[in-house]
Amino acid sequence: MAELVARTGSRRLGRSRDRDGDRGSGTVHALTLTLVLGVLLLTVLLLAQAGIATHRAGKAADLAALAAADTARGLVAGDPCGTAERVARDNGARLERCELVEPERVVVDVRTTVALDGPLARFGDARGVSRAGPPEATGAP
Repeated sequence: MAELVARTGSRRLGRSRDRDGDRGSGTVHALTLTLVLGVLLLTVLLLAQAGIATHRAGKAADLAALAAADTARGLVAGDPCGTAERVARDNGARLERCELVEPERVVVDVRTTVALDGPLARFGDARGVSRAGPPEATGAP
C-alpha cells in the first residue's frame, strides 16, 4: 500500500512539474489576442475616417458645382468659381479646381479636397470631383 501511495504521489509531483511549464501561457495568449484585436480596431477606425473625409469632399464638390452652375446660368449674381469656392469652404473643403467646361451649355467641373488628419495625413488629401449642368439632350420625343 505504501508503494501505491508513493507512486501516486510521484505522479502528482510529475504532473505539477509539467503544468508549471505552461503556467502563465493563457495570459500571454490573452494579451496577444487583445493586441491583435486592438490593431484591427485601429485599422477599421482609420479606414472609416478616410471614408468620411472622402464623402465630405464629394458632397462639397457636388454642392459647389451646383452653385457654380446656377451662378453661371444667371440664377444667382456673381462669379461661378467664386461661388463654388465659398460653398466648398462652407462645407469644410478646399476648392482645388473650378472650370466652366461648356459655357454655351453652362457645364461646370469642380474638384475639392479635404485634409486627412493624424496618421492618414501622409497619404494626401481626400478628393471630390463633380460636374453640374443641364441634362444631356436625348432624341426621345
